[in-house]
Amino acid sequence: MTNLSKYACSNTDAIRLYNEIEDIRPAFFHDSDRIIYSPSFNRYIDKTQVFSFKDNDHITKRITHVIMVSKISRTIGRLLNLNEDLIEAIALGHDVGHCPIGHVGESFLNKIANKYLNESFMHNIQSVRNYMYIENNGKGLNLTIQVLDGIMCHNGEVLNNIYEPVKKTKEDFLKEYNNALIDRDVSLKMRPMTLEGCVVRISDVIAYIGKDIEDAIRLNIIKRTDIPSDIVEILGNNNRDIVNNIILDIVKESTNKPYIKMSSKVFHAVNKLKDFNYKNIYYKANTKEGGNYYNHAFEDLFNKYLEDLNNSNIDSSIYKNFLSHMNEDYKNGTKNEKIVIDYIAGMTDDYFINEYNRLLNCK
Repeated sequence: MTNLSKYACSNTDAIRLYNEIEDIRPAFFHDSDRIIYSPSFNRYIDKTQVFSFKDNDHITKRITHVIMVSKISRTIGRLLNLNEDLIEAIALGHDVGHCPIGHVGESFLNKIANKYLNESFMHNIQSVRNYMYIENNGKGLNLTIQVLDGIMCHNGEVLNNIYEPVKKTKEDFLKEYNNALIDRDVSLKMRPMTLEGCVVRISDVIAYIGKDIEDAIRLNIIKRTDIPSDIVEILGNNNRDIVNNIILDIVKESTNKPYIKMSSKVFHAVNKLKDFNYKNIYYKANTKEGGNYYNHAFEDLFNKYLEDLNNSNIDSSIYKNFLSHMNEDYKNGTKNEKIVIDYIAGMTDDYFINEYNRLLNCK
C-alpha cells in the first residue's frame, strides 16, 4: 500500500502468533481470506443481530451487520489513509464469537462460564479464542496479532469520545486476552493497538445504531417520530443520514491525527441515541417468556452435553458434529465445560433451537 498516513499500521509491521513464510498476499489481506473461508464465518448468516426468529426477511442478521461494519470502517479508513486490509480483516472477524440469540444468549453463557469455570464469556473474547484455538480443527488460523487485537478490543457497547491506540507486544496482547477470560471488566477497558482497530470499534456502533432503528420501525416497535428531536437535529432520523453524519464528523475531527474522534456535539447525540435504543428497542427485543425459554435451553443443553462428555457418549452431537473434528491438543487440553461452551457458542440460531427441541423430545 502507498500513501498511507504516518499513523497507519503498515503491512510490514504484521506480527503472527507463530512465524510462517508469507505468500504473495500481504499479511492482513491474507487474514481476510482466512476469515471468510472459515466455517465460523459461514455461520454468521443464521445468527441474531437484535431480533430473533422474526417472520421478516428484511430484519438484520449478524452477517448483514458485519458487512456494514466492514464497509463503514473501510470508508473511514480510506478517507484517513489508513490500512484498509487490516481494517477489513478486523471487521469481518469481529463478531464471530457471538453465540445463538445474540446478546441475550451471551448473558446466559456468561452465567454458565461463571458457575462452572469461574470465567467470563464475552463474544469479543470468544471471537479471538475461535481464531486461535478452535478453527482449523483446533490448530487455529494463525492470524496476525494486530487483527486479533482489533477483534478483541472492538467492544461496541462501550462508547467513547476519542479512541487512541496503545502500543502492545505479542506478550501484551496474550496477557490482556488471558486476563479478560477471568475478569469481564478487563474487556470493557481494552484499547486497540492500532488506529485501524479504533476505526472498527467506532464503526461497530455506527453500523448498528441507525440500522436497529430501521428494524424496530419495520417491526412496529417504535415510530420514527419517537426519536428525540435534539438527536434528529444533529444526526438525522434514518440510517442513511445517521451513518453519513457520524462518518463525516469523525473524518473532520480525525484527519492527520493519531486518534479517532467525534466532536462533542455528535458524541453526545450518539450517546443519547444509544440510550434511546436500549430503552425502546433492546430491552423490548425479547419477552420475559422468551427470555425464560432461552435460559432453560442454554442450561439444559449445557448440562446434557457435559453429561455426554463425562460419560463418553460418542453418539451425542457434540462428539459427532464437533469434537470428532478436533485435534488431540484441543481434546486433551480443554476442560469438558469449556468444550461445551465452545460448541454452543458456535451454533447458529436454528441449530441451537433444533438441538433443544430434539433434547426435549428425547426426555
